[in-house]
Amino acid sequence: MNLTYLTIAGACAWAIILLLPWRPWSTSEALDAATDGAEEDLSDITVLIPARNEAGVIHTTLKGVQIQGGDLPVVLVDDRSTDGTALAAESVGLKRLRILTGEALPEGWSGKLWALEQGLRHIHTGLLLLLDADIRLEPGILPSMRRKMREGGLDLVSLMAALRMVGFWERAFMPAFVYFFKMLYPFRLSNSAFPWVAAAAGGCILLKTEALKASGGFRAVRHELIDDCALAKQIKDGGGRTWIGLSHSVQSLRAYEDLRDIWDMVARTAFHQLRYSTPLLLLCTVAMALIFWLPVAGLLIPSTLSKVISGGALTAMALSYVPVLMFYHRSLGWALALPVIATCYLAMTWTSAVRFWQGKGSTWKGRSYGSRKP
Repeated sequence: MNLTYLTIAGACAWAIILLLPWRPWSTSEALDAATDGAEEDLSDITVLIPARNEAGVIHTTLKGVQIQGGDLPVVLVDDRSTDGTALAAESVGLKRLRILTGEALPEGWSGKLWALEQGLRHIHTGLLLLLDADIRLEPGILPSMRRKMREGGLDLVSLMAALRMVGFWERAFMPAFVYFFKMLYPFRLSNSAFPWVAAAAGGCILLKTEALKASGGFRAVRHELIDDCALAKQIKDGGGRTWIGLSHSVQSLRAYEDLRDIWDMVARTAFHQLRYSTPLLLLCTVAMALIFWLPVAGLLIPSTLSKVISGGALTAMALSYVPVLMFYHRSLGWALALPVIATCYLAMTWTSAVRFWQGKGSTWKGRSYGSRKP
């Protein structure tokens, strides 16, 4: 009977998740490129791109900027690349491209934020587009973002890039990455005046330059590993309004060809997300067991009531994942694998914690992160 009570608790948890008024599972917060084909004056926007060893993708990224129209000014900070990133960028032939050679990384800064800080010194427009060097923009998405900003009276508009979902591991884990991100940072709450949730997707952020500077600039978040959400919180704490949504018109070019690549990507920041707290890690583990494992275990309990309750919980679980799968045009069959996928993500989080306890941290492009508390 005790196990039956636990299955009831798991089913109630999923019922609550589905009924939450901020609908963390929903994909209604989305923005794509306008289809009217009208070219707009984008002279009030400068694109700022930090780039470190991105020669293989920077051409595609800059072409995506070029097709937005209006000869956009672009500041690209070459963060001490060794693969010819600057030469690859120059070959695109953008009329208003300025390439800065990055300075040595000071203590206390993450590499990306230091590159952005250097580029910010050369921004003279009212709006600033922070664009990762591995992001492709579809025609018309930048005018759509600016229109969203103006109509909503926003200070920051961010779009979560559609992640690459080509290989088996990408198809298995990338939709879930978005799903869990939205569970941690419900977009509806982040987009509201609610003070304790603020989210952004660092690959593509349009913001008011003055709002950024007034809130402390990149220096105020220089040590953050999850810098995009920290930046959104900084803007929000300063009285600004932020908005984040999904998009098909912003696409990540980053490939994660095997499970290890995805594992390391998640492990790089997962324990930082939990504030390096062992109690929070244990609480997270218990919560994951309750909502993802107990419904499966309940099917093995002889009690008919337990089987019925567990079946209902698994149905609710699958339904919560369906909107993300549909948004990215993935097979709905992946919803049945969510308990296994969630278990893997929990294991990645434990990997992140173990690496931190061992003092190893994670590496990204030759630099170490997360080896100690900031």
